[in-house]
Amino acid sequence: MSSLLIKDLRKSYGGVEVLKNINLEAESGEFVALVGPSGCGKSTLLSMIAGLESVTSGEIRIEDRLVNDEAPKDRDIAMVFQSYALYPTMTVRENMSFGMESRRIPKAEQAETIARVAALLQIEPLLNRKPSQLSGGQRQRVAMGRALVRDPKLILFDEPLSNLDAKLRIEMRTEIKKLHQSVGKTTVYVTHDQIEAMTLASRIAVMYKGVLQQYDTPKTIYEQPVNKFVAGFMGSPNMNFLSATIGESDGARGVVLDGGDGAVLPLPEGRAGGLRPGQKVIFGVRPEHFSAPQEQRAERRGERSVIVSAMVDLIEPTGSETILMTRIAGQTAVVSCEPDDAPAEGAVIGLAVDMNKVCLFDPATELRL
Repeated sequence: MSSLLIKDLRKSYGGVEVLKNINLEAESGEFVALVGPSGCGKSTLLSMIAGLESVTSGEIRIEDRLVNDEAPKDRDIAMVFQSYALYPTMTVRENMSFGMESRRIPKAEQAETIARVAALLQIEPLLNRKPSQLSGGQRQRVAMGRALVRDPKLILFDEPLSNLDAKLRIEMRTEIKKLHQSVGKTTVYVTHDQIEAMTLASRIAVMYKGVLQQYDTPKTIYEQPVNKFVAGFMGSPNMNFLSATIGESDGARGVVLDGGDGAVLPLPEGRAGGLRPGQKVIFGVRPEHFSAPQEQRAERRGERSVIVSAMVDLIEPTGSETILMTRIAGQTAVVSCEPDDAPAEGAVIGLAVDMNKVCLFDPATELRL
């Protein structure tokens, strides 16, 4: 049985439709990330699951129970907000017990539950402090603890790490993943950060302009994006998109970069089906699918790789990798390489392209071919 089922869901404000026919299903214990740019509708969708926004049409079911018209308190969900939403005059213990007090749970059961959850989140020393005495990361742990003491069927996170600095975000991301593995609750997590989505989720829902673009595992979304938007949004640095045309050489079809020397970059067997010579395409290559500028590496990789010439305009060292801003066939392309392999600015280098990993898109529809 699905823990969460969303069927043909729509949301309109007046004549403006902000969510368009959303269909999404989460199995029990699954971690689902809703990801997309600002204004794509992901927070609205989360609010509708929580009962904070009404449904224009469609269904929301939690464990096969239709909850469209149920109040938030009756949905058996817990929500962790971006702003923590802790009561400033209450201690951590009081913040965590507030919901249980409202439901008139016996004091002994409250104490036992708080002790168990505090130990899980390692916040036992903080139970008598007030929110003003806590760091951002500690407040977020308390907010998660307040959600967990309810033992809900569904936990909703609304961009919980947005207010934290970069180092703390990474630490809390790890903590959230450990927490999910420990408690096994079905989780829906809203974020605009695709790295958070990739590292945390078992499945990712990529949204854009109120439309669910793709819903699949992180690996599938990264390697087999359904369209150009998903390909460009998921991954950092972004996928490169180069204008190209389908060409043919010695009976084999491949890609000819616009503005280049006319060389055909052969596609692997089975990838050229349905493509015709002269057809315009967008050639998508991720920065890491260019190999270091050494031909012998390409030879070791075998026939799936081809060599292209690139002019290096700019070098950006980041520590673990070096980012090259290059021009390939007169078009801008970002390349990642190991620091020791980085060439000099202004150099013309040969790059091996892993043709098994490239994506081709239709310029008109932007769908993957």
